[in-house]
Amino acid sequence: MRALRICMIVLACGVASAWAQGEPTGVPWSQLSPGEQQLLQRFSDTWDQLPPRKQERLRNGAQQWGTMTPEERQEAKQRFKQWRTLPPEQQQQLRERFQQFRQLPPEQRESVRDARRWFRSLPPEQRQALREKFKSMSPEERRAYRRELRRQYGGNGGGQAPGASSPELRSE
Repeated sequence: MRALRICMIVLACGVASAWAQGEPTGVPWSQLSPGEQQLLQRFSDTWDQLPPRKQERLRNGAQQWGTMTPEERQEAKQRFKQWRTLPPEQQQQLRERFQQFRQLPPEQRESVRDARRWFRSLPPEQRQALREKFKSMSPEERRAYRRELRRQYGGNGGGQAPGASSPELRSE
């Protein structure tokens, strides 16, 4: 009986230890680089109370920001401004679509990125015309249109035509 108790205690300690190691630990404010501290200054007073995962997300964002060109930063500010104006339902829908994107195999994610780059390379008037055209199509017409884009512009290794997977061309 004593051996069973000892075994249970050892097992419980092992599980507790493994559980503790599985949880990410926070990063003390003092261990952030000066650049990260500057970008995250508004969180300095509450940094230690933030969940470790949120700290990590904020830190990753600060690191990304530090590698951006001024043009990329301006574009990111603009996208964030647009994001804040969206209704909560639409924000949630976009979060879900992003999660779906992250679950795609790497080659499909790259194909979607290629399609988006293609679409964004078009003049604004042409992008708007494509959006309008796509909105007025039935699902069958959309599939045929994607095939036509594939034929016109060629596949890109991922089996998808440029523009065919672009979120701007997708309907809800």
